[in-house]
Amino acid sequence: MISLLLAVIYITFISLGLPDSLLGAAWPTMQYSVGVPIHYAGYLSMIIAGGTVISSLLTGKLLKRLGTGPLVVTSVLLTALALLGFSFSDHFLILCLLAIPYGLGAGAIDAALNHYVAVHFAARHMSWLHCFWGVGAAVSPYIMGYFITQNENWQGGYRAVAFLQIGLTVILFCSLPLWKKASTNSEEETQKSSLTMRDVLRKRGALQAMLTFFCYCALESTAGLWASTYLYRERLMLPEFAAKCAALFYIGITAGRFLSGFLTERLGDRLMIRIGLCGIAAGILLILIPLPPRCALAGLIIIGLGCAPIYPCQIHATPELFGKDAAQLLIGMQMASAYIGTTLIPPLFGSFSEHAGIGSYPLFLLFFLILMVLLTEQVHGKNKKTKA
Repeated sequence: MISLLLAVIYITFISLGLPDSLLGAAWPTMQYSVGVPIHYAGYLSMIIAGGTVISSLLTGKLLKRLGTGPLVVTSVLLTALALLGFSFSDHFLILCLLAIPYGLGAGAIDAALNHYVAVHFAARHMSWLHCFWGVGAAVSPYIMGYFITQNENWQGGYRAVAFLQIGLTVILFCSLPLWKKASTNSEEETQKSSLTMRDVLRKRGALQAMLTFFCYCALESTAGLWASTYLYRERLMLPEFAAKCAALFYIGITAGRFLSGFLTERLGDRLMIRIGLCGIAAGILLILIPLPPRCALAGLIIIGLGCAPIYPCQIHATPELFGKDAAQLLIGMQMASAYIGTTLIPPLFGSFSEHAGIGSYPLFLLFFLILMVLLTEQVHGKNKKTKA
């Protein structure tokens, strides 16, 4: 039963990754179809991100009322209907309205499943879970590209992913008995917890834990978004080659999370996080030092490998560090912090680079790395004091 439920969770995380890269893949065609300037993609992205932040913060309360299984089913269905709405829309305002349930559904799925796996499964599954998200995020541009290549029909790409999500909703609905059988006394206790967000924030190290997620996602999203621009303008690579090389960062993350699953249980969450931070530092150093361009490419892969264990290990450590009763709310708050970092910091670097130059890319990443090192050590240090 447990192995079957775990398979369903993995499939769900693939589906969570599917919509995340659709907008970027479709927008060059969508832009002309809906008749808006190219930068309007940022507005849609921010509305989606805003929805994920709100639903992440509400996940703790929703889990208490609905439980994990029903919440995931409802959220996947909400996302599927929003994607289906995208596929029939050709007006930007309608797309903006549909982006609200789009984001609300995605945030609830993310926070609910991360909490469930952190509480019920070994650390390796958390790493592999996020590896499967990368699979979904990598596949959806190919789906969109197929429909655009056939007849420039970006709506068909959204419709195909929507049908996949609807199919997943049916699978999840049929799996509801598995969620009930897999429930344990610990989950029942967390659902009965009377802790509020204010109570959780008063816990020693909770604020630092949230800021760690903000800094991590700020670094990850900035590294991925601006890599090709840096390689093109600063390392003078051909634009098409630079665009392909930027994928090395995501390949590093996906491969690293697959490998982390085999190491996490032996080394522990904290050591894996430290190894990841050292990997990011080594990658940034390869980009920062004026070595041949191939060293910068190696640096991107190494940064990706370094990023790989940090996010899943931080989530998996949350119940142990702060207690299962607080983890339900705190993981949702951490997800919200992560989405805020992803939304705000890459555009901020874009503005910053106009004055400081794109050459500041590795230094910008280094700034957030230093913050992450300080914050993660504070979280574990304060937790030790609390246990003492």
